[in-house]
Amino acid sequence: MSSFLSLTDGPIAQLIDMGGPVMVVLLALAVFGLVTFVYLMLLGTCYAPRLSGRLKQTVMNWQSNPDSVRPAEVRSQAGRWGRMNPLLHLVTNTIEALQNRQDDRQIRETAARDAQHALEPFEAPLKIIEVIAALAPLLGLLGTVLGMMEAFSAMAATDGRANATQLSGGIYEALTTTAAGLVVAIPFAALAAWIEFRLRRIHKTINSTLVSILHIVPEQTLDAPETNGTASQSRLAGEPDSEPADNYATAQGQRFAHATG
Repeated sequence: MSSFLSLTDGPIAQLIDMGGPVMVVLLALAVFGLVTFVYLMLLGTCYAPRLSGRLKQTVMNWQSNPDSVRPAEVRSQAGRWGRMNPLLHLVTNTIEALQNRQDDRQIRETAARDAQHALEPFEAPLKIIEVIAALAPLLGLLGTVLGMMEAFSAMAATDGRANATQLSGGIYEALTTTAAGLVVAIPFAALAAWIEFRLRRIHKTINSTLVSILHIVPEQTLDAPETNGTASQSRLAGEPDSEPADNYATAQGQRFAHATG
């Protein structure tokens, strides 16, 4: 408790005295951004789509022998931690739909929707960090402008008789908010770029995994009605479908295209 009081009475209190209300806002943004980053890291650790070794083996088994894959067994063997992985449900649900000979377009639309939902929880924290990185320099500049106005106002009140020491001291205090804004903005801008890079890698993993699954046709679908059988045979023969294999998008305007987009 005493260390906290000494901290608030020391550097933080001096910064607030030098920067005024703008410095309080910058400190609040820094704390809020740090909490958001910690929350995002915890969210990513628990719920980020990831291609585990067991799941990768399931995809390989599906490619080599589709009829040997049992989605219900894959879910039960994944354990509690594995079932928190959204990619596990994406893979098993898609395989199950293909084995049940559901409509091809419906399978793709469902996979597209579920893939987008798997990335949506990470959008808001990333946007918050980006906004903080963009606002911090502007707030710092605002504090500098307000400080300069105050310094020159004091100079005008003395009919221009303020000495250089007083004027330089006011300018020094005014520039403090600009420095603080940059100190807050630079690390958060770097964090935003790193998080976006990670999300794009996750998107690429989801995309390649689901495309690998959707390009495989189980042998049991060859016994389906003629309409489905014709489409399946055309895919096995390498003939083009009525729509490209990777064009499964159903949602538009999303920042990160879903894995089947």
